[in-house]
Amino acid sequence: MTPETLDLIAGWVSLVLTLMVFSYLLGDNFLYRLAIAVLVGVAAGYIAVVAVESVILPWIDTTLLAEQGNMSDTTFDGLRAVGAVPFLLGALLLFKFSSHLAPVGNLGLVFVIGVGVAVAIFGAASGTIIPLAREAGGAIRDDSTEGIVEGVIILLGVISTLVYFQYLAAERGGRIRRPRGLGTLATLGQAFVVITLGTLYAGAILTSLTIFSGVFRDQLEFILDKVGG
Repeated sequence: MTPETLDLIAGWVSLVLTLMVFSYLLGDNFLYRLAIAVLVGVAAGYIAVVAVESVILPWIDTTLLAEQGNMSDTTFDGLRAVGAVPFLLGALLLFKFSSHLAPVGNLGLVFVIGVGVAVAIFGAASGTIIPLAREAGGAIRDDSTEGIVEGVIILLGVISTLVYFQYLAAERGGRIRRPRGLGTLATLGQAFVVITLGTLYAGAILTSLTIFSGVFRDQLEFILDKVGG
């Protein structure tokens, strides 16, 4: 099969799937659900292939199937043991299918969740909180008025947002309320959250419109090319 034929097939398949997705404008229907199922299945298959070829097989080659070479026996055995850990955890997760053996499967699940939470916390601290603190501190140390104002806004936004997501309160006058100072900061933090979410939503809409216009242009060019041909 020639590349031109493959491009032609891909173009028609893309056009049909696009029309099937757009059929949702007429209401939920079989064509739309079929298109979504195809897209999800293709994405899942692609992710599985990438995971096997880029993660699992290289891991096996560098651990379980690695040659000893100049490594000592202790180091080599430790490498093999480390290489077997992910497969052991995966085997433990299979016990979740049984109601009687589910507690055994929870051991693997606890390890996975613990590692995931630790990685998320470390990533949030090293990738967001610390750089943001450095940026705010650097802006405040800036001699320009603009830099000082930006630094104060960043610092105030971070502090007020963190206060907004804490739930310390006390009973006053028969009602549960935040302390007065924290209540004001929490309100300000809520305003920062609203502005941030609005900005992200606007960015998402612009991205979606850009993708839509690109897809629409490609499909229109394909149709005009075939009609003109």
